[in-house]
Amino acid sequence: MRRAVCPGSFDPITNGHLDIIARASKLYDVVHVAVMINQSKKGLFTIEERIELIREVTAEFGNVQVESFHGLLVDFCKERDIPAIVKGLRAVSDFDYELQMAQMNNGLSGVETLFVPTNPTYSFLSSSLVKEVATWGGDVSHLLPPAVHAAVLERLRRP
Repeated sequence: MRRAVCPGSFDPITNGHLDIIARASKLYDVVHVAVMINQSKKGLFTIEERIELIREVTAEFGNVQVESFHGLLVDFCKERDIPAIVKGLRAVSDFDYELQMAQMNNGLSGVETLFVPTNPTYSFLSSSLVKEVATWGGDVSHLLPPAVHAAVLERLRRP
């Protein structure tokens, strides 16, 4: 069985993330979406909320499993016998960092990293940018799956 992982914080998951996951789901039998736990960051959504939102918007693919991880991604991969990491690249600036990570991960465990060029429609898109624009009342509906957009609006309405 061909397995890969798409890691990230996904706070929130965007249409750009979803595009990469969808494309990976066509190439692999099982795609694990690994939601990174970073205790030093305060997210818009809890890890559990992110997992639930990702499960909802990836359910149609039928071969995506979503769970959280803490620590090294290569340990997550080893524990689940996942030989490949799939990462989207938005720009050349992403490549510099991601290449270093890919080489380190491969050196630590032999896990390969596949880089998928982002759909040009989403080349500027990041969760941080979405949160900033939404916080100031900007329209981000075209950047997020509908269920995620609704959750973002609901969260930002809370005092």
